[in-house]
Amino acid sequence: MKNPPTLHGQPPIVIAHRGASGHRPEHTREAYQLALAMGADAVEPDVVMTGDGALVIRHDRYLSTSTDVADHPEFAGRRTLKEGRVVPDWYVEDFTLAEIRTLRARQPFPGRSREWDGRSPILTLEELLALLREAEAARGAPIGFHPEIKHPDYLLSIGLDMLPPLLQTLRSFGYDGGRTSLFVQSFDHTFLQRLRPLTDMRLTQLLEDRDGQPHVPLAAAASVAAAVGPQKSLLLDPKTRASTGLLEEAHAFGMQVHPWTFRDDMVGPGFADVRQELEAYFALGVDGVFADFPDTALAVRAAFLAQR
Repeated sequence: MKNPPTLHGQPPIVIAHRGASGHRPEHTREAYQLALAMGADAVEPDVVMTGDGALVIRHDRYLSTSTDVADHPEFAGRRTLKEGRVVPDWYVEDFTLAEIRTLRARQPFPGRSREWDGRSPILTLEELLALLREAEAARGAPIGFHPEIKHPDYLLSIGLDMLPPLLQTLRSFGYDGGRTSLFVQSFDHTFLQRLRPLTDMRLTQLLEDRDGQPHVPLAAAASVAAAVGPQKSLLLDPKTRASTGLLEEAHAFGMQVHPWTFRDDMVGPGFADVRQELEAYFALGVDGVFADFPDTALAVRAAFLAQR
């Protein structure tokens, strides 16, 4: 069997994006438990901060799409319009942790099952790490942890610094530079620059496609990060499926490449289905994939590796 064309010749990892978010409401205990039961190599939570400084797991600062906040009349007065939104919403930083705990998660994606809506509270970072520690003990092996730090510079501008409690919490759970299963991620290059001298933990520079170019140059990413997480369209030309060269350049810098996001129900242009899409990226040599349906990604990876 030939080694896969990843940076180190190891099989690409499957990272459960917001847990098994294709099957359960994202970032819930049930979504993470299902992803781990499926055999995902790693999980990816998004980390935001409440007004009283607690780190909680939500993809967005605004709450209307993924929680039942609109059903709470006691919070009607918190609805406000902030930069980046065209309609008023409720924002995590305007709530205390105690208030956030009264909310329940909902499935934000149309067409996905709503069977689990209204059941699950919002997790804190500590609660997710405790769940992960239990899962590692049961599995008898490390489980990858790829937390994405959301909007750190904006929050800092309003007096909420995510960096100290983030480092304190990760270290309290045994994460340091020796834990190669940890990648702390952000789109915010300035935040990663702040973080870099304070820790030897591995970092990931997330990359957004802006007119065919990453919003942070790879050389700048390589100055702080051990990996990049590019938008899929930055790696393969959607018309020809040929490599853009970005993966090869990232590998030349010694960085792993973990593209986002693979979804069974939202396939990238030019592909008949997500299996065909995943096969193309595995063949390119990605080191991991973020998947809403980790069971599908695991099955496609197994078939891909069996053919080599």
